Amino acid sequence: MLGWNGELPRPSERTVEEMRSVLAFPSCECSGPLYYMYRDLAKSDEDWSWLHHHQLRYDLTVIPSRDLCGEWVKTKGHYHPKNPAGTGYPEIYEVIEGEVHYLLQSRMLDDVVLISARAGDLVVIPPEYGHVSINPSGDTTLVMANIVSTAFKSEYGEYEKYHGAAYYVMSSGKIQKNGHYPSLPPVRRIGATCAQGMYKLCKGPLYDLVGNEEALSFLNEPEQFLTVFSVMLKD
Repeated sequence: MLGWNGELPRPSERTVEEMRSVLAFPSCECSGPLYYMYRDLAKSDEDWSWLHHHQLRYDLTVIPSRDLCGEWVKTKGHYHPKNPAGTGYPEIYEVIEGEVHYLLQSRMLDDVVLISARAGDLVVIPPEYGHVSINPSGDTTLVMANIVSTAFKSEYGEYEKYHGAAYYVMSSGKIQKNGHYPSLPPVRRIGATCAQGMYKLCKGPLYDLVGNEEALSFLNEPEQFLTVFSVMLKD
């Protein structure tokens, strides 16, 4: 079991070399780890057992501030597959420290959304949206938690094929279109999808939802929440 009682286990690292194919400037002269992933955490054996019984996992991701030759540091980006009912698996994040841009893109590439969130915000990634997490700060480390289903593996292939997300978020403030995509809509900007607990399934802190089957059931049964998801990314 991986968990924490005052200290975290050793993280997995995502290095520059693993990320070059999705960077705005793949030849950027930089090296080393870009971010750290602490997977499958729990504060107690009881919590860990509950999460696994419900096919869920609690993670932490730490992204130190970094400028990659003009692009803000980011995660690699991935999609989630469909569940047995035919609906894509969602995910929920909490910003613990710093600020973040979540860049979402629909599988059909007819919608691209930039969600800005800060410490204390919860953000749901709805079904059928790929996503990248970006640290847009010049001096602050981003720390995020997430809870996600363990019933699937993330799909990185589309992001690797197109050399990153639909747009690159540059340290100059510019959002630059990724020319490897054939056609793209403009980026829509919105705030945190769960601001002020406006949805029942978005009330935090995120770890407080561990043990609450009703609150987290949407992660494995998203087909029961399609009405909520349909309005979640509205401007």
